[in-house]
Amino acid sequence: MKMDNKKEFPKRKDIRLKNYDYSSPGAYFVTICTENRKNYFWNGSIDPQIFHWRSVGANCVRPQSLPLSDVGNIVLDELERWNQTYPAVSLHSYVIMPNHLHIIVVISADEYGRPQVAPTVERMVKQFKGAATKKIGASIWQKSYIEHVIRNKKDYETRSNYIFENPLRWYYDELYAEE
Repeated sequence: MKMDNKKEFPKRKDIRLKNYDYSSPGAYFVTICTENRKNYFWNGSIDPQIFHWRSVGANCVRPQSLPLSDVGNIVLDELERWNQTYPAVSLHSYVIMPNHLHIIVVISADEYGRPQVAPTVERMVKQFKGAATKKIGASIWQKSYIEHVIRNKKDYETRSNYIFENPLRWYYDELYAEE
């Protein structure tokens, strides 16, 4: 009797929309997690008395006074490069949490509504992770990422509010993990 030593791995559920062009104009909510939800990005906890948001461009806001670690600051630097790296892409808001980050990224059309040349969301996330990994000196990322195509203004507002409230509700977050 011959034994087959092939190990069966569980199949990952495909969370991407079928036949959707992830380089098309629109807004996307992206969550990128660290491997095993390890807390790499913060040193300590947030102080709600000094925490606030600041506009860092025409369409981008970011939190101030987060207790970012050295790795968190590398991630912040790479996020801030995003707008210069892709001319048709802009980050509208983002937040770096202890073990994940949330981003709202918008791919623009030109003044006539035609799509501009833009990479896919997957390509942008891959390049972001690669650049951060190179500066950190080790891979810290979960294999994939989660994205949601924002479909309308209410959906956009819901995702924006989630980003704004996330730091203050960290201990209740579904991605919360103690070290």
